Amino acid sequence: MNVLRILVADDHEVVRSGVRVLLEAHPGWQVCDEAAEGREAVEKAGRLRPDVVILDIGMPLLNGLEAARLIRKASPQSEVLILSMHESEQVIREVLAAGARGYVLKSDASRNLVNAVEALSRHKPFFTSSVAEFVLQGYLDGRGDPREASSLTQREREVTQLLAEGKSNKEVASTLGISIRTAETHRTNIMHKLGCHSFSDLVRYAIRNRIITP
Repeated sequence: MNVLRILVADDHEVVRSGVRVLLEAHPGWQVCDEAAEGREAVEKAGRLRPDVVILDIGMPLLNGLEAARLIRKASPQSEVLILSMHESEQVIREVLAAGARGYVLKSDASRNLVNAVEALSRHKPFFTSSVAEFVLQGYLDGRGDPREASSLTQREREVTQLLAEGKSNKEVASTLGISIRTAETHRTNIMHKLGCHSFSDLVRYAIRNRIITP
């Protein structure tokens, strides 16, 4: 029997433990590792090449949406499943744009998570029923392409999250492996693109767009 290898990323240890217990009760499934924040998830996905990666949206240093984008580049064969508390059309569109093909609400995890992983293991999409209705209705109403890009580049979104979490330019540079001057340039460009006149404006933008959770 082929073993299905799963990476679980969530910043709450109790959630990771619960997901592990639920998944490893299924014959032939193995949680190959866990991650407590987004950058760790990307590193481990690139190194371990799991079949399925389960990501929480609201993780520190790099949120689940940005992690999903990077994981799909680092390990294209890995399917990404978002496990989240959020249920809104905007978030769902962003999830699809990030390359994830599964979305399960944490409130539905006990009854839907196994089915979702099973579907993704066969490279089939899976969405919690209420989320699936959002996706279908948006398609029928013609409300834009779910791949619509943000005005920010991927690197600018990463910098935005770190700044909104209170990191200094020096800490941003260290985390991303860039120079302090480059970090400062990104900050200036971000503030200009978003029309932010203060740090609090930037934080409000990050919260409103689910880049960070309050």
